[in-house]
Amino acid sequence: MLSLEEAQSRAQDLVSAARKAGADAADAIYACNASTNVSVRLGALEDVERSEGEEIGLRVFIGQRSASISASDMNPVTLSTLVDRAIAMAREAPEDPYAGLAPEDRLLKKRPPALDLTDEEEPEPAALRERALMAEEAARSVPGITNSEGGGAANGRSQVALATSHGFAGAYAGTSHSTWASVLAGTGADMQRDHASHSVRHLEDLDDAEAVGTRAGQRAVARLNPVKVESGVMPVIFDPRIGSSLLGHLIGGMVGPAIARRSSFLLDSLGEALFEAGVNIIDDPLLPRGMRSRPFDGEGLPVARRALIDKGVLTGWLMDSASARQLGLEPTGHASRGGSGAPGASITNVHMEAGTISPGDLMADVKRGLYVTELIGMGVNGVTGDYSRGAAGFLIENGAVAHAVSEITIASNLKAMFRALTPASDLHFRYAMNVPTIRIDGMTVAGG
Repeated sequence: MLSLEEAQSRAQDLVSAARKAGADAADAIYACNASTNVSVRLGALEDVERSEGEEIGLRVFIGQRSASISASDMNPVTLSTLVDRAIAMAREAPEDPYAGLAPEDRLLKKRPPALDLTDEEEPEPAALRERALMAEEAARSVPGITNSEGGGAANGRSQVALATSHGFAGAYAGTSHSTWASVLAGTGADMQRDHASHSVRHLEDLDDAEAVGTRAGQRAVARLNPVKVESGVMPVIFDPRIGSSLLGHLIGGMVGPAIARRSSFLLDSLGEALFEAGVNIIDDPLLPRGMRSRPFDGEGLPVARRALIDKGVLTGWLMDSASARQLGLEPTGHASRGGSGAPGASITNVHMEAGTISPGDLMADVKRGLYVTELIGMGVNGVTGDYSRGAAGFLIENGAVAHAVSEITIASNLKAMFRALTPASDLHFRYAMNVPTIRIDGMTVAGG
């Protein structure tokens, strides 16, 4: 794996070569990843996998025409061919009045803050195997567990370098450590499965393997003997590990390309109170040790903590430079870039701020409702906001979690769901996207 300095230099060299070959402007992104993953099943080693890969992507502009191309072969001859092909492709591309590099006066100029994304510890495969075995054994030790889909442990490192022809060059790295387990409870047609996992930047922050395994086992056993649910309209409470999907749908409607295409259910909602005034949703790319933290965006612009929803109100769109130009606005530092293709727009570490009442109080007045722990399928229309997904979880009766339920469908419209949303006070930062327990009143539930 190249050093950060070498990675940055490689991207800069490719941009310089493109300019010399006739490009009016260019940018290049270099990315490399290395990871080790050890999996076990039923107490025996199942697989040890080591993967390493690198890719470099070049985007060139000739007037208002552009093209992008990528390669995983870093041989100088290959990179020279890459430049020639990109230039030739750009000359034949249609004109795009919105394409171009980010505004030069908005590029990140100062040294970005340290985000503590890299860990010097790199466990040996033997240590990963031991952690995987511990997680699976803890899961299998839970009474009621009858089989296992396995346990695993992994660690990895990634590096990104970006260079542009109008003056930006930067690079950063990040590490990851993870543990997981997936087991089954019950027998035959009544078998139920569930899992647990945890991923962090630094090994010292990782949950104990036994804790991860025990969670997986307890979750699977809790799902045994599900009952049928009569269809009706009722409150639905989302467990934090799946409630974050609601933020994903919100963000999908906020990205600049969707707004520019007029294909978002939020198209006419800018400045509108989508949620109750107590709801705040934050995007924080500068969160120390955050799983999606980064010092700059995919176009070299500075990034900053931002309220996506402020006191219930939608504050703006998430824009790369092209969609910003199309909308007559300014880019927001949310550009994301892969090895090929133009940048898109995405978020980093997102969370919904905690509410003021406990999860117990959140369901205390629910005579009959659902506590959802799993969502199935992708029945969400990003243009209309219509929402319909398969679900599993538990029946709520008289303010308390009761029987397991499965094979149900929950439905509504995203805007109606947002307006009826109440967050609990139990926010914990465990993922790249974090929410507390969430209650949404008035959803339509159809039993199996």
